[in-house]
Amino acid sequence: MELTKRLLFLDDIRYPFEAYHYTKKDIFLRKDWHIVRNYEQFVNRILEKGLPEMISFDHDLADEHYLEPNSPEFVEKTGYDCAKWLVEYCMDNYLDLPKFYCHSMNPVGKQNIESLLKNFKNL
Repeated sequence: MELTKRLLFLDDIRYPFEAYHYTKKDIFLRKDWHIVRNYEQFVNRILEKGLPEMISFDHDLADEHYLEPNSPEFVEKTGYDCAKWLVEYCMDNYLDLPKFYCHSMNPVGKQNIESLLKNFKNL
């Protein structure tokens, strides 16, 4: 029987132990992370398995996000789009927001994700 992964790590390239190196947060050393690489995997994982105990967000989920940070013409969805979907999902299903952290190295993207989730949590 597979242990259900209760932590969700959203990042297109990194692994949780890599986030530990620059965040120094011990939670990134845990072995029960499930890794999703994009918006579609993020949404599908939550729809299939329910909300995790915690979600750690990256903002930039595709090469285009690194080339033109915060461009309005993105084709690929960002971590911010995942956070917006999560808020809608929680509101529609009367669920509490899970714990969250943003390990993104994009300072503007990180602030946008944290502001959105903190504002929803404080409603």
